[in-house]
Amino acid sequence: MNLVKLERISDMLRSQVESGEIKGGSAYVLRHGRPIFRMNAGMADEARGIKWADDTIVRLYSLTKPITAAAAMILLDRGKLDLFDKVSWYIPGFRNQTVLNSNGSTEPVKNEVCIKDLLDMTSGLCYPDRSFPAGDVMQDMYDKICEEVEAGKPTDTMGYANRIGQQPLAFQPGERWMYGTSADVLGAVIEAVSGEKFGDFLRKELFEPLGMKDTDFWVPEDKLDRFAENYEEKDGKLVPCLWQHLGLTYLCRKPPEFQSGGAGLCSTMDDYAAFAEMLLNEGVYNGRRILSSNAVKYMTSNQLTEKQLSGMDWDQCIGYGYGNLMRIGAGGKGGISVHPGEYGWDGWLGCFWANDPVDGYTFLYFIQRCGGLGARPVRIIKQIVYGAED
Repeated sequence: MNLVKLERISDMLRSQVESGEIKGGSAYVLRHGRPIFRMNAGMADEARGIKWADDTIVRLYSLTKPITAAAAMILLDRGKLDLFDKVSWYIPGFRNQTVLNSNGSTEPVKNEVCIKDLLDMTSGLCYPDRSFPAGDVMQDMYDKICEEVEAGKPTDTMGYANRIGQQPLAFQPGERWMYGTSADVLGAVIEAVSGEKFGDFLRKELFEPLGMKDTDFWVPEDKLDRFAENYEEKDGKLVPCLWQHLGLTYLCRKPPEFQSGGAGLCSTMDDYAAFAEMLLNEGVYNGRRILSSNAVKYMTSNQLTEKQLSGMDWDQCIGYGYGNLMRIGAGGKGGISVHPGEYGWDGWLGCFWANDPVDGYTFLYFIQRCGGLGARPVRIIKQIVYGAED
């Protein structure tokens, strides 16, 4: 590995800070669990004078989803959950669901939403979105829940999932792929099956065994001096973002009642690298088995049909399949940086992770900017790393 060539990643990060695209960020590359490149640039919180560092804590947003999928795999390994279990067995709000079509007509579901639908985002559950009927109804629900939080009547994880289940689906379960609230519902299923709060289950089964000491649904006061600010662009400048997306509350500064399996966790690069290493080692971390190799192989393989894949047309998904709340590399049309078998995901604020099991790489890129910077920076990081091989 040519370490001089890897410094091109540093050039990219510095350029992003100097141009004002981000206030700060970090890139981290490991191979077979060993660091080969790490660089921090800029500020984690400009107003408080906190520089971006190795232990900076960030909001993961949708990088929470692969962790939720791994938690579900633990229950599958133990025979406490099956992929084809109906969600209504665990969450009563999913009984007697209907589909609200794009033309405004409704119809009953033909097949109930099952666990596999949640893992593969083929459930028909959507995020709030005023551009289509089911998304419009979901937006109304989210707005109502936010009003209740402000009135001091927050909804917990199971309550959230029950209310999601009572909203109409955007399409028949299994018909196609749509990004939505499936992972939040899966968190509630894990609560129901395990008999524990979702966060407690994650802590016992994943965070403590993996040494993920800075990963949780909130950041305690004694760690706030490491907590990065979230920025949004206004009038061509980045300013602190004082609101939260997708029903999250309290700006991550106190424990939330709703522990979002789709977007709620905060973490650090080192913590996420431990989770990534466990998957790269087919379920083993520091000699301890967390997941069966069978579960990891299933978790990291494409689960969508060609018809379902046709709706997954995001820029960061070109050349990928999907399964178990992650993109799965198919190579070919995805370009030079997409290797077959690569898997991972990203978050709304620009945090990105990928494992390349063939060559043993783990790629991490963390920033905190609303909407992120798209897929280009992470493609460049991967291209630089592959181009630096001897």
